[in-house]
Amino acid sequence: MVQAQERRYSPEEYLELETEAEARSEYLDGEIIPMTGGTPNHNRIAKNVSQAVDSAIGDQDYESFMTDLRLWIPKQRIFTYPDVMVVKGSLEYLEKRKDTITNPLVIVEVLSDSTKNYDRGEKFEFYRTVESFQEYILIDQYKIHVEQFSKTGTRKWSLEEYEDENDTLAFTSIPFQMSLSAIYKKVEF
Repeated sequence: MVQAQERRYSPEEYLELETEAEARSEYLDGEIIPMTGGTPNHNRIAKNVSQAVDSAIGDQDYESFMTDLRLWIPKQRIFTYPDVMVVKGSLEYLEKRKDTITNPLVIVEVLSDSTKNYDRGEKFEFYRTVESFQEYILIDQYKIHVEQFSKTGTRKWSLEEYEDENDTLAFTSIPFQMSLSAIYKKVEF
């Protein structure tokens, strides 16, 4: 029996294809993986967090980005699109690109049934290889539940969980806090 070989792509080939693509895809060390569409709840949560961060940090040296800004993880050879990223200071771009960065401080992912295991497992492992990365927020879109991973030392992370809409999520790497009721504003369970 002859097995068909999967086509492997270089990062440069992926970036060229992605520039022209109608739908976004992620890149995992040679493999291009189409991304699924988001739900209204997914989009509401990401927007609520991003807008609140931008509003609260004002003129401070932080900036948030939603969904369309790509992240390059060089040690893993991965391009991905986190739901929300917060960067401190200037953006560090991949080579001469203006659509791909390498220096997120905070990453927020809104969990879906199809991605929650990957987001908690391998994807978190991949993110941890990014030198600037200090905080990971996972938000469930089907119930009130937020997981906050904060870097406490070399290869050390602490976990806080929140499940009450009256709880307040206090970020550890940026001067910002947000109530869960604000995170879940307009979300329909």
